[in-house]
Amino acid sequence: MIKRTLYFGNPAYLSTTLDQLIVRLPEIEKNATVPDHFKKEAHATIPIEDIGVVILDHQQITISQALIAKLLTNNVVFITCDSTHHPTGLMLNLDGHSLQSQRFRAQLEATEPLKKQLWQQTIKYKIQNQAALLQLQGLDIQNMLHWADSVKSGDPDNLEGRASAWYWKNLFGVASGFIRHPMGAPPNNLLNYGYAILRATTARALVGSGLLPTLGIFHRNQYNAYCLADDVMEPYRPFVDRLVLQILKEEERAEELTPAIKKKLLVLPALDVMIQKETSPLMIALQRTSASMAKCFLGETRKIIYPDIN
Repeated sequence: MIKRTLYFGNPAYLSTTLDQLIVRLPEIEKNATVPDHFKKEAHATIPIEDIGVVILDHQQITISQALIAKLLTNNVVFITCDSTHHPTGLMLNLDGHSLQSQRFRAQLEATEPLKKQLWQQTIKYKIQNQAALLQLQGLDIQNMLHWADSVKSGDPDNLEGRASAWYWKNLFGVASGFIRHPMGAPPNNLLNYGYAILRATTARALVGSGLLPTLGIFHRNQYNAYCLADDVMEPYRPFVDRLVLQILKEEERAEELTPAIKKKLLVLPALDVMIQKETSPLMIALQRTSASMAKCFLGETRKIIYPDIN
């Protein structure tokens, strides 16, 4: 079952009772001019088992410890935002799988050749998905397909970087002069927000498969607690890019990350993707990808399952 993504962008009291998330909106409850029937609607309950991601994007949100514990027990991922409304924190549970200790050990003992082979597969899929998105834009992708087929174990030739440079130059049109940089001009802000949601969803899937999201197969930054999530999400990034392209076509002004645009980006975990010739919500696809990576570490297979853009 696809889990819900909940976004809170106004003052709220979040608590729990009987395995339900209880939402109360103080601005409405305390407003004497609001009719009583509207005040009743400001009180909502949501089954915790239906939730996958919670995003807290207001400085006046109060959440109970009991609710936090229940959400984490159910492998719900928290994203907290700062005063500028950008994601700044991520919280996951510590016990996501019954065989977690076994899988941690297998992950820690993974050989360098295995990790390089897994990275080769990951980058090949990433470039293929980037190429497919460019093809949907009517562009010639023969060079991208050549780079995808030429990726070697560990990508020593950095074909990922070469493909990315060409991809970003052309994705929004050469005339746009777009440069991909986290601090760059729009639509970098939309991409950043989408990638933050993708990263959290990826980390959730990895924990659910009994893996440590900190220990990557390629990313090794000692200050990064989600190196494996950053690895695994690479072939999924073009799905964010496609969603941003769609938003840019629909919105007259997309320079600012408005609540309406955030709402459109929040559908990302529920987007349909094609994985192993089957249509599946992106969140479920990530679970299949993470489970296949766990099997690679355990020596049960040597192939990661990734989705395709079509």
